[in-house]
Amino acid sequence: MATEANESTRRNTLVVRKSCFGLPTGCPQCLSAYIYLKLCQLPFDLDFHLNYPDSDKIPYFEAGDCVAYNNEKEGIIECLRRDVGDLDSEVSSLPGWVPTKVMLTTWLADALEYELWVGCDSSSAYNIYYSDLPWPIGKVLFLKKAHLVKQKRGISKDNAEVKEEEIYRRANSAYDALSTWLGEANYLFENRPSSLDAIFLAHALVVLQALPESSTLRINFSEHANLVRYVQKWKAEHIEAPSNDSFHADPLSSASRSRSTSSSKSKSKPKREKQTKEEKTFRRRAKYFVVAQLVAVVLFLSVMSGFTNDGDITLDDDDVGYDYDE
Repeated sequence: MATEANESTRRNTLVVRKSCFGLPTGCPQCLSAYIYLKLCQLPFDLDFHLNYPDSDKIPYFEAGDCVAYNNEKEGIIECLRRDVGDLDSEVSSLPGWVPTKVMLTTWLADALEYELWVGCDSSSAYNIYYSDLPWPIGKVLFLKKAHLVKQKRGISKDNAEVKEEEIYRRANSAYDALSTWLGEANYLFENRPSSLDAIFLAHALVVLQALPESSTLRINFSEHANLVRYVQKWKAEHIEAPSNDSFHADPLSSASRSRSTSSSKSKSKPKREKQTKEEKTFRRRAKYFVVAQLVAVVLFLSVMSGFTNDGDITLDDDDVGYDYDE
């Protein structure tokens, strides 16, 4: 009885990266863990870890005194299956399970990683991972991650087009197969939730809400109407957009973007006299701000050189040529 009481009163907390783009968290790994807990119907608190955005421990799940980290050997989803509840016990032996899991965890995971860090502009990845850091530090971390992604995929200046074509071709094949497999069902297997639904829903929500409209991956996904309906139906029933989300974008309509733009334009401009007085103060503070940012970069690079194990990073011409505007 005491054990049951402890189970019912212990606090469950999922620690994730920041909320953005109308999602509880913009990080695909964090979002898949969030959705898995939702599918398990387990009450839990959501907490945000804004420091060390490149840490592979995030997301992590706290259940009482026990903590499961994303960088454990089996990963966060397998930890949740073990510690929270196994949604896959009755479906993991079904035909199609293994190839579907492979498509989700390799082809689609690789495509989303490529799209975030290499394939399109930096705004999505920057907002998800680095926007709470000082600007120079965020830019340095973004450059480092983009370089590592290209290195991981074996992408160079000579084979960049071939690699990109291969990545998108595999992603399109996966979307075609998943669209056919899902049909009009509510879930991928036996019309019941599983860990593969959590992984796929997280992938799809980031593609539809976080990637820009010009994204190749988003365009290709949107061509599969039943997949879009599946994702939007689940989102409408289970996800409430954070009230403090400043990066929300409706994937099916530009109306919210238009309203936001028009409302910002309708604000009256401050009087010129007030601006003149404030400009003097602004210029004075700007000098200190620039100096502080430069000092932050120097300190950051000094600290990074002390604990990184992957050696110095050499950026090629492609890395320097990307547009890293926010």
